[in-house]
Amino acid sequence: MSSIAARSRAGTLRALTAVGRCQLAGLLGLLVACVGPAVVGALVLLPVGLGHRLLPPAAAVLRRCSDRARERAARWSGVPVAPPGPLPRTAGARAVLADAGFWRDLGWAWLEPLVGGLLVAVPPSLVVYGAFGALVQPFVWRLLDDGNWYAFVPVHSAATMVAALVLGLGFTAAGLLLAPPVLRLHARWGRLLLAAPRTTELVRRIEQLTDTRAVALDARADELRRIERDLHDGAQARLVALGMRLDGATRLLDDPRAARAALLEARELSARALEDLRDLVRGIQPPILTDRGLGDAVRSLALDSFLDVHVEVRLAGRLPAAVESAAYFAVNELLANAAKHSGGDRVDILLAHGDGQGGGRLSVSVTDDGRGGADPARGTGLLGVRARLATFDGSLALHSPPGGPTTVTLEIPCASSLPKTSSC
Repeated sequence: MSSIAARSRAGTLRALTAVGRCQLAGLLGLLVACVGPAVVGALVLLPVGLGHRLLPPAAAVLRRCSDRARERAARWSGVPVAPPGPLPRTAGARAVLADAGFWRDLGWAWLEPLVGGLLVAVPPSLVVYGAFGALVQPFVWRLLDDGNWYAFVPVHSAATMVAALVLGLGFTAAGLLLAPPVLRLHARWGRLLLAAPRTTELVRRIEQLTDTRAVALDARADELRRIERDLHDGAQARLVALGMRLDGATRLLDDPRAARAALLEARELSARALEDLRDLVRGIQPPILTDRGLGDAVRSLALDSFLDVHVEVRLAGRLPAAVESAAYFAVNELLANAAKHSGGDRVDILLAHGDGQGGGRLSVSVTDDGRGGADPARGTGLLGVRARLATFDGSLALHSPPGGPTTVTLEIPCASSLPKTSSC
């Protein structure tokens, strides 16, 4: 029962929050209603020359308003709105007029107060009107004459007052229930007007793929150089020494004790060379990751760390090998960063897979109880993790206020399946 009550309170809180956001969106629509005419005024003054000075700053203010609307749509309703290209800052009115995003912003500024503003006004109006019927009518109906009406109910007796009370509660409940879907509908309406054209998104996608491809090629070249260096300095050197030691042992066959010592040394060199090769293989693709999956591989990292690491796994099946490898090495880097820089004692790791836009999404959260204040721009650890994830269209979010805790959230779009072979 307590869990049901907690869910009910959480749902009511979400509904009230949505009502407040609808009210705020309506007030911001009034601000947009002032900005749009100002931009049109600058356009009208273009023939007399004054508009050339007024249009760029007016367009910049309009762009800030539209950018805030895009951010609110994503933050409040989870509806991403692709922004247009940035407005030209140094160019004049002619460059502003040539910008396609400017005209989309202007159309939104004129339609938002009329359509979007009226849409988001419905839930707060129902809640306020319902509160009037439920909280005010029971106390004032005796003081008013027979012309007192609430909605379609003439309130002139105790029975009609109760009817107004019930109707007011219904209006309030309707406003609370309608607020979340109306907020999402308003966000989709904003996306229809404010989203960048398809061609702009394709150009950005091509640029992103070009950048990530270059990063992936550089990372592959660095990895090959590392493997070559490790082989040359480790296993290869030990194998050469092993061959020389065996050659020396063949020359000492007449002295069994010396030959035995040489062979024992050769065996030790072979064991070291084998260990070097195993370390090299683990650095490329850990066997536990291949055999048992990401969850057990991260648990093995937790056992190797001197920090108190707690791992929670919510993975229904295996993920693509490349995704598991990227997530494994990202967690390994984050654990190393926590051990070196956080100053904390405990790390919590959560691996989860759920439905995302266009498919599944692997989410990895690493939280330490350290001093906080991490900066992704300093050092190469987080930059390397971000570059590794960019190959898969993944993202890295860092929340590290001074004093801690530090939470790093990784997300990689991919599909999950029970068999070991999976694609994303």
